[in-house]
Amino acid sequence: MTPENPRPHAEPGSFRDPQTRVFYSGDEVLRGLGAQAAQDWKALRASDFFARTQTDGTVTATDEVDRELPGEPGTWSATLRHTPIPFVTYPYEWSHAMRQDAARLHLDLLRRALAAGFTMKDGSAYNLQWRGAAPEFIDIGSFEPARPGEPWAGYRQFCQTLLYPLMLQAHLDLDPRPLLRAQIDGVEPAQMRRLFGGTRRLAAGVLKHVHLHDSIQSRNADRSTGAVREQLRDAGFNSELVAAAARAMAKLVDKLDWAPPATHWGGYRETCSYSDDDRAAKARFVDAALDAADRTDLVLDLGANDGVFARQAAAKAGYVVAVEADPAVVDTLYRQLRADGEKRILPIVMDLADPSPGGGWAGVERAGFAARAAKADVALALALVHHLAIGRNVPLPAIVDWLAGMGRHVVVEFVHAEDPMARRLLANKPDGLFPDYHVETFVRLLGERFDIARRETLPGGTRTLIAGVRRD
Repeated sequence: MTPENPRPHAEPGSFRDPQTRVFYSGDEVLRGLGAQAAQDWKALRASDFFARTQTDGTVTATDEVDRELPGEPGTWSATLRHTPIPFVTYPYEWSHAMRQDAARLHLDLLRRALAAGFTMKDGSAYNLQWRGAAPEFIDIGSFEPARPGEPWAGYRQFCQTLLYPLMLQAHLDLDPRPLLRAQIDGVEPAQMRRLFGGTRRLAAGVLKHVHLHDSIQSRNADRSTGAVREQLRDAGFNSELVAAAARAMAKLVDKLDWAPPATHWGGYRETCSYSDDDRAAKARFVDAALDAADRTDLVLDLGANDGVFARQAAAKAGYVVAVEADPAVVDTLYRQLRADGEKRILPIVMDLADPSPGGGWAGVERAGFAARAAKADVALALALVHHLAIGRNVPLPAIVDWLAGMGRHVVVEFVHAEDPMARRLLANKPDGLFPDYHVETFVRLLGERFDIARRETLPGGTRTLIAGVRRD
């Protein structure tokens, strides 16, 4: 292998379908196809349906290449190359509107595939990723020619990873992300049934997709998949019925809307302690730090709030990931970015004091946030440190070590203990709990891991900005 094409290595989370597996070779994303998957790919590639998905960007841009992949001889009959996703995220990091759009795209692709003589053998939310505020389907191996009498094999996955989470948020105002993070296969029908008893059974979609689904699943638990398919085929089940069911589910997804509630962070810019001079100086400092960075292909805005600095960074960066803990704030930001057609800013929901860990098989099927963030060029941590240090009792040395894994360049805003926002947090803590919470202590600790390139205290006198370059 040449340096431009190093030996491919397998994506740890790509193993569930033995007919297809994803590999990485440098910056390339490759996919090996077994004999049957290669035949399905040839049929798909020749279809107008696939050509349209490539034009409209709903399915990741894909072509076939002549490349050897690891495996026993004869394992792979074809190799595909995909346009890489700038930053991989998972359903437990999406806001409600993001999840809703992902479900819409999945169902739209299913309906279009059926009309062209294909179906999708999966229904998992993990088959979708984001290019900014636009969802994109990434699993080419999911498409296969439709066979008479076949139900949609992905229905259960779709319910558990997309439909049920939407129902929990829309009907119960219950954040589904903890359940999705804890269970890689999503929310089980039996769990949903316990949550939707009594009059809740009458909520949109619940009787059919929760109670009836769970009952049918229980009745057929001892029957083979082949026997169930044979019964459906004998009953006259066909692609038209699958398409009708997909259309009905799409209408249901549209109904499962959620209005983000008003939160403290939603109005942070109006309630925080910045003066106009502070805001202008902060914006200038961030611009200068980004200009000085040797690379800005990927920028993390950690604690992004309403995304004002993510937008500022996007003017100079290839791609920006805006990380914010408040689901309502992220949902609002996503809707704004979607309306703008923004494809260079990706908002995600995450508590940075409890970031997404590795998950699934062996803890590596889904990469933790730290592993994904390590690829960043610049990390903005603006008005974040005091929330971690005072609000969550994270020691300053640990915060600095964590920042060192978030990007080669960092831009940090340290909020002094006398700042109104820091005093608000300190008011809920015992006196003397944070004796080392001082700007000079933080700058000294940061200087142990980074070369300090710039430092400036804002005109208000209670916030200091520091730009540093990690010592590799």
